[in-house]
Order: sequence, then structure tokens, then C-alpha cells
Amino acid sequence: MTIRTKAPLGAPCWADLWTPDVEGSRKFYSELFGWEALEPSPEFGGYFMFARDNVPVAGGMGDMGDMAADNMWKIYFDTNDIAATVDAAQKNAAQIRFPAVAVADLGTQAVLMDPGGATLGAWQAGTFPGFTVLEEHGAPSWFELHTRNHAGAVEFYRDVFHWQTTAMSDSDEFRYTTASDASGEDLLTGIMDAKSFLSEGARDQWSIYWYVDDADAAAANAKALGGSVVMEPQDTPFGRLATLRDPSGAYFKLRATAA
Repeated sequence: MTIRTKAPLGAPCWADLWTPDVEGSRKFYSELFGWEALEPSPEFGGYFMFARDNVPVAGGMGDMGDMAADNMWKIYFDTNDIAATVDAAQKNAAQIRFPAVAVADLGTQAVLMDPGGATLGAWQAGTFPGFTVLEEHGAPSWFELHTRNHAGAVEFYRDVFHWQTTAMSDSDEFRYTTASDASGEDLLTGIMDAKSFLSEGARDQWSIYWYVDDADAAAANAKALGGSVVMEPQDTPFGRLATLRDPSGAYFKLRATAA
């Protein structure tokens, strides 16, 4: 278990779900992970938080006026200068989906689309640091980008979020890079070359792995709650992993200690 007061610079620090079925998603994830779905906030357009042991762990939002929810989990990355981060992203061919805007005194957010089409957020914390617990049941565990342009993605995130990157494997069969913060001390994310298995027309995409005590039991529970299993739980060198969809079709992943 990792407990922190603030994310390292450049680290994933928050995740939220933009869902077309707010009530269904609130029920599904609460029953799957043991979260509590807190009340939506009219002040923030109906945005709500999920809490784990009374500590915020993720957010959620429905359609925004005439903007339909994209039915995806979005990961936010910590920055101490969101204007500079947005500027660097634009200079490196990113698109700005939502410009930087203050969220009361909680912090300032922006939503970007990287050159491969993956959606991500940037967060400059004020009073709200994001999630503070990792590697516990129902808490975040790992974050991973699947991309068709591995070298380009590594360069983009290194330039924008000041990551140090290490090629864990660099063959046509398996090309994977891990990223650490600027100090090189905290391992943050992975970037996978996915051009061989991303479906035609699919954009690059970030994924979040939620830690669970038992991946098989959680996958079975997800199916019973109306979700579906895309990749059945299987042991890997990185733990027992599974890929699921919630009842609305949003992808997410599970990670547990290998059996």
C-alpha cells in the first residue's frame, strides 16, 4: 500500500469517468469495489466523487449539456504549472479539448488529446491533491498507454511532463517503456507499443488498473453486475491482470497479486 499527501510531479493523480449512465455507473462501481458514491455537486455541473474508506478515489460525470459523455475513464497528471504544461503539449502537437480552468480552490484542470488521440487531463493541485492511496483493494494500481506510435508517445510525455523513461523491452514482439518522475525515484506509468492489436480506427488510449484482492472474484462479480470481461484474469510477471467493460461499455482493468 502507498499513502501519500500529494502525487509526485508528472504522476497520475486523479481519474474520472465520463459516463452516459450516471446512476448505473454509481451503482456498478460501488458494488464492485466497495466504493461509496457521494452526492453529485450542482456547483460543478453534477460532478460527483467515489470514496473508498471515506477518502476520494475517483470522480464521475454525465453528459454536459449537448456534449455526450465519451464513456471513458480519464487519467489526470500532476503539474505545478498548468499553463506551461498546456503550452508544451500544444507545441508537441496535442489538441486542447478543454482549456485550463480553476475548479474553485481545489485546483486547476485542463483536458488534452495527445498526438495519437488519447485523452488525458492535467491537474495543478490547490486544496485537492487527487487520490492519496494506491495498491489497496479498490484503489489505483497502475496506469498504461496503448499507442500506435510508441517512440512518438514516449517523446511527447517526456517533453510535456518531464518524465525519465526506461525501455523495459524493445522488440517487435513486445515494446514497453516505463516512466519515472524527473528525479527518477517514483515509477509512474507504462507505454506499450500496441499497433499490432489496436483495432482499425481505434485511437491511442490510457488505461487504469484498479487493485483488487482477488481478480477472478472481481471479474465474476463484474459480470454478475452487468459488466463484461474482455480479457479473463491471467498471471503475468506484473500480477494477475484482467480487462473488463462496465455495463455502459467503458474499459477498465484489474490487477491483483499473481496466483
